[in-house]
Amino acid sequence: MKTIVLGGGVIGVATAFYLRQQGCDVTVIEREPDVALSTSFGNAGVIAPGYVTPWAAPGMPAKIFKYLFKPASPLIFRPTLDPAQWRWIMRWLRECDLERFRVNKQRMQRIAYYSRECLHEFRARHPFDYGRSQGYLQLFRSEYDVELAQPALAVLRDAGIAYREVSAAQCAEIEPGLRWARQTPLSGLYLPNDEAGDCARFTRELRAICERNGVLFRFDTRVRSLDVRGGAIHAVRLESERGSETLQADAVVVALGVDSAALLAPLGVKVPLYPVKGYSATLPITDEEKAPLAALMDESLKTAITRFGNNLRVAGTAELGNRQTTLREQALQTLMKVLSDWFPHAANPTSAHFWVGRRPMTPDGAPLLGPSGVDNLWLNVGHGSTGWAMSMGSGRVVADLITQRKPEIDLDGLTLNRYRK
Repeated sequence: MKTIVLGGGVIGVATAFYLRQQGCDVTVIEREPDVALSTSFGNAGVIAPGYVTPWAAPGMPAKIFKYLFKPASPLIFRPTLDPAQWRWIMRWLRECDLERFRVNKQRMQRIAYYSRECLHEFRARHPFDYGRSQGYLQLFRSEYDVELAQPALAVLRDAGIAYREVSAAQCAEIEPGLRWARQTPLSGLYLPNDEAGDCARFTRELRAICERNGVLFRFDTRVRSLDVRGGAIHAVRLESERGSETLQADAVVVALGVDSAALLAPLGVKVPLYPVKGYSATLPITDEEKAPLAALMDESLKTAITRFGNNLRVAGTAELGNRQTTLREQALQTLMKVLSDWFPHAANPTSAHFWVGRRPMTPDGAPLLGPSGVDNLWLNVGHGSTGWAMSMGSGRVVADLITQRKPEIDLDGLTLNRYRK
């Protein structure tokens, strides 16, 4: 079967890997000169199935209002005249209900836990270094943060997920570098089975494995449109240095992140994606003793600090309202404040390399996997800020569907059908 995967981020490359494993002839189309140069490039790197959480959560609208005018904020809202923004916000507000939150979180955890199983199985067969670490520590600055976390903790308890509520002193035992912190956490939450790793580094290694197995990658190539006739997809129209061309296909997977919506709209396929911008800073470690060992999350400012070997990644902020990938000073200041509060002597802030990416968010947080409504056209989009945590499982599910295998998990609530009801 000739398959084309549109998108060379971690989602697209994982999909290509599993399609090739199942005997498909696979071509990946990517507009950048290599894989993982857009949304997959500078993310936090955390794989925390136990704590994947929709942004649509009880208390979040109030939290947005609370931080709206503060200089250090995990959320930046820029109202625009774009109707798509307001449609997305209205859907998002409906999902902030407690019962909807529980349903959405459980859906996200289902694919995230499956994805981690797929990653571990893959890693056993293809061991390589991508800066992996074990354990994930949430830091709470105030009672307000602890209160907002209670619905998520209830889901963890109901699901039987391993976690420990820890004191400030225990936080420093888990992460000794916190002994030099300028801020003292009120308390913390530790998930020992969660992990982290450099997503871009992993994706590059995965690309190499795919290529050795016969997957063809086409870089510096843009998708112009999809050729759909008789309710089925037949080809993809491309633009590159070679000029315009058309590639025939038996199946096409759309894994283009936020750009997926514009490509699909002319076909009548409506996917409720909106670009929620995220920021990160990457810095070389200058003092091993005063640096973190693994991954942490500042729950108040929704900013992660993750160690990848000799480097630190500080990632966070959700900006709604600006589609451009321009760096906003307010967001960068929040990142550096979080690093300075918890690990002030771990790295030199002047060495920070900043990044911004557009995260493809659905209003309810869960991704859109599987059929698009057009025959032989498949979706693997909408993973938001947890694409790395869901990538291997999502790729395997979509590959199974294309090759007419039954997926190993229940896809209820993870397909486009939930927006058609």
